[in-house]
Amino acid sequence: MRAVQVEACRVVFDTNAHLLLATGTASGKTEAAFLPIITLLHESLPATIGVLYIGPTKALINDQFLRLGDLLKEADIPVWHWHGDVSQSHKIKLLKKPSGILQITPESLESLLINKSGELVRLFGDLRFTIIDEVHVFMGSDRGRQVLCQLMRLSRFVRTEPRRIGLSATLGDYSFAEEWLQSGTTSKVITPKIEGGQQRIRLSVEHFFIEPQQNRKESDSCKNSKGAAVQADQSKSANAEEKSIKPAGSPYYSYIFEVSKARKCLIFANNRSETESVVASLRQIAEAEKFPDIYHVHHGSIATPLREAAETAMRESMSPVVTAATVTLELGIDIGQLERVVQLDAPHSVSSFLQRLGRSGRRGNPSEMWFVCSEETPTGKELLPLHIPWHLLQCIAIIQLYIEDRFIEPIHPVKYPFSLLYHQTMSTLASTGELSPAALAQRVLTLPPFRHISQDDFRALLLHLLEIDHIQKTDERGLIIGLAGETVVRNFRFYAVFPDNEEYSVREESRDIGSIVMPPPPGERFILAGKSWEVLDIDLKRKTVFVKSVKGKANIHWHGSGGIICTRILKRMRQVLFEDIEYSYLQERARERILSARKLVKNAGLDQSNILSLGQNTYTIFPWLGTIAYRTLERWIRYAIKEEVGIVSTGGISPYFLTVQVRTAAIEEFRQRIISMQDEEIDEEDLVSEIEAPQLQKYDEFVPLELLRKAFTADCLDIEEMKSEVSKWR
Repeated sequence: MRAVQVEACRVVFDTNAHLLLATGTASGKTEAAFLPIITLLHESLPATIGVLYIGPTKALINDQFLRLGDLLKEADIPVWHWHGDVSQSHKIKLLKKPSGILQITPESLESLLINKSGELVRLFGDLRFTIIDEVHVFMGSDRGRQVLCQLMRLSRFVRTEPRRIGLSATLGDYSFAEEWLQSGTTSKVITPKIEGGQQRIRLSVEHFFIEPQQNRKESDSCKNSKGAAVQADQSKSANAEEKSIKPAGSPYYSYIFEVSKARKCLIFANNRSETESVVASLRQIAEAEKFPDIYHVHHGSIATPLREAAETAMRESMSPVVTAATVTLELGIDIGQLERVVQLDAPHSVSSFLQRLGRSGRRGNPSEMWFVCSEETPTGKELLPLHIPWHLLQCIAIIQLYIEDRFIEPIHPVKYPFSLLYHQTMSTLASTGELSPAALAQRVLTLPPFRHISQDDFRALLLHLLEIDHIQKTDERGLIIGLAGETVVRNFRFYAVFPDNEEYSVREESRDIGSIVMPPPPGERFILAGKSWEVLDIDLKRKTVFVKSVKGKANIHWHGSGGIICTRILKRMRQVLFEDIEYSYLQERARERILSARKLVKNAGLDQSNILSLGQNTYTIFPWLGTIAYRTLERWIRYAIKEEVGIVSTGGISPYFLTVQVRTAAIEEFRQRIISMQDEEIDEEDLVSEIEAPQLQKYDEFVPLELLRKAFTADCLDIEEMKSEVSKWR
């Protein structure tokens, strides 16, 4: 037996503790967790569902369902899976005879808690274990906090406290994960120390200048606001800069074609638009080169049959297969003997890099990842900050942080998840019916994610929900779902706490292709599933777009999303610029690009100062701060010292650089004003205007404005980190 299996058995058999299995990808964590559990179930079959497995994606659940089904063919332990793509007949069988192992998504579990509330004892009364796969994906997100709420609500229907097992390949600080896994329970968490073997990895980083064919703007992950200041935040995200759609025959795509052809290869992009663009371009090149079409696309807007076809081809095909994917294939789904991973531009985090790297290198082979970075060919008119290869720097920094320090980003804690508070309040009322305000507060505020939320804050939320008719007061002074609330709660989209768009279904005759957010008018073309489609007709009532397949170029109809980048990555990016190390994994173009960038910034004096003059009273600040601290600095400049120093405008690209234009040429006054900030008291509330109510999460539109401002100042700004880092500029 492997060490991870031995340790899992030791903790499950010999203790009553929860278990956190944190080992590398492809180390067999899932089987290690299930091995002792199904042994105990086999010895004493539970009277209801005995094991609840919560997975982050349908693809991962489908994969684990097949693997467990094979494992348990000879045992009298049924395995069930439950999500939006599972047939109703399969679900009915489980409801008739609840038993064995249930694999489910958080959204489907929310549906059970609401719609089967009267049957939860019959379904889960003898629940003994809860397994949470890919723990790192859940921690720090509203979806993960939703899972903690669900487990606490479910515990009220279970005879004994189920033991929890968390699985993850990319955890840095185990203590936070242990605290998260333990939330709401009395048992301790044991994390076995499992020594892994020598990890062998092969890395390649290449860089390309590309000629822009047309421009598109991608929006930040933070959505909307009720003030111009928040909109300014959004317009400057790392992914909100104008990006170009690269010509299909460009050296960039030709290189990707060469490194992926004749291989089983997974191409990761940071957004759906890039996955569509790369597959459409590779198909054009393959057709011109008389190569077979071996290309697939895998993301959340692709129809289920096409996603499953991609998964099956990656897992079972003995011939070369290339699939471009977003985070949907980043997690632990078994895709067979993968030869190579290609990453387009830089991932947002070291954690994401490790997850994607771990998709390859199974069964004793080295993990192999080829980064392909790009930036627009300069015209010579760009200002200094736009001459710096930010994505290339970020790639190198992420690689070096892991190689040198085994660094993985810590989880950013959230104190005031008011969007989730609304969701769980409405879900609780939907599942229980009428409750008094005191009983509702007792049920909701005792859920682990809400420990920092006061009775006064909850009262403010309830009064607001009464005002907008999301809840109503009965004659007995109890609370029930209101008429406006019914339209939200009774929609299947309510089960999810992550933001989603109402997309249009795309169909070619009777065949489902996928969905897009905003369809173009009839006669125009767009890319979906890596192919070009022409719009024939749009049924607005049914939100359906009817298309036909066409050849040639087309547009892409998605917006990208920006991720949060931590300060350690930005500081390591600065080090890359000013150290003389030649990284062995850089290919020729990437090596030349780094050398030219190093020469440029040293000539400009960026190694001597974080603030450089661009002329005409315009200055650039290179904070080398992560997304949250950068946002805090930008707001401090815009709100606290704008009038004092005479700032006309601010701009830049988060979190790489800030541009500031001042009325006078008093650069030293401006510089000293920033550096001296650590000597003064700064109130977070001064960095959020009175008219702002940043709506960043799905249900923020139903939260009182004063609570949204409170959450933003506490969870989206970090004055201490900003002051600590800026103090070093002296």
